[in-house]
Amino acid sequence: MQKTSYSRESPGSRLGSNSVSVVVPIFNEMENIPILFDRLFTTLDMIDRGFEIIAVNDGSTDRSAEELARAASLRPELKVIEFRRNAGQTAAIMAGIDYASGDIIVTIDADLQNDPQDIPLLIAKINEGFDVVSGWRKDRQDAAFRRNLASRIANRLISFVSGVPLRDYGCTLKAYRKDMLLGMRLYGEMHRFVPIYASWMGARVVEIPVQHHAREFGKSKYGLNRTFKVMLDLLVVKFFSLYFVKPIYVFGGFGLWSILGGIATIGYAFYLKIFEHTSLIQTPLPVLAAMLGLIGFISIMMGLLAEIMVRTYFESQGRTAYNVRGLINFERAP
Repeated sequence: MQKTSYSRESPGSRLGSNSVSVVVPIFNEMENIPILFDRLFTTLDMIDRGFEIIAVNDGSTDRSAEELARAASLRPELKVIEFRRNAGQTAAIMAGIDYASGDIIVTIDADLQNDPQDIPLLIAKINEGFDVVSGWRKDRQDAAFRRNLASRIANRLISFVSGVPLRDYGCTLKAYRKDMLLGMRLYGEMHRFVPIYASWMGARVVEIPVQHHAREFGKSKYGLNRTFKVMLDLLVVKFFSLYFVKPIYVFGGFGLWSILGGIATIGYAFYLKIFEHTSLIQTPLPVLAAMLGLIGFISIMMGLLAEIMVRTYFESQGRTAYNVRGLINFERAP
């Protein structure tokens, strides 16, 4: 195992302004941990700002916890969050964001495929005025079919549905202004959709090429089944973008169309009875009309319940349906 060389004297004080928090989700990466933090500290020690590294051990079953404890004993800038069980990469990233103190948050994988040397490039773009900087693995070092082809198809579909044109949503190496992440909650595989959420809130999003290396130790935790999960999460994201504030539009709209379908169906049934002399009991149309009418009524009721829940959510959380970028000539915030 490679000998770590990143130990040095450090006060470990609280981060000041213009600081950086690097969030690293970890699951069974014990061979990579010493090398990863050696490279991270080598890079971060050269930037002219305070920093911290938040490693989130996502219920690893190997010796990752021991390696993290040893690494944290060498540098106080390394902070470790231990999960009781495996909760997934999105939950690990969300925990790191919740505990981060920096003004800029950088996320990076622990498998050594992302290169820490690209972190200053992402920070430089943030300093140019962008709110989100997403890495693009232009020369991706993964299996051509199982990973690369499926990823390209998924990326194009996500860009089409979301309206946010990024080439590589799956790259964990990203940088964010922390204020863009306030109040954002992530579930499932939604960590890759943060640029979409941020863009919908008015953030300036940019994508830059980053290095990508072949995995040296361990094995990938990704597979084709994850692509299907991402697609399902994309449906949730799209639904939230269109109907989160007004769910009655989707439930009520479907309900009204169902009721109109029921009216048209029973109307056609009466037409057959009057002009074609076909008895109502000879066709399934009356039953179909009743079902469509009932489905429509239930859908509208569900929409009203959803409206009540949305209003309860915003009022109980003290949240608003809008996001303010800044204020001018206001003495205080409302």
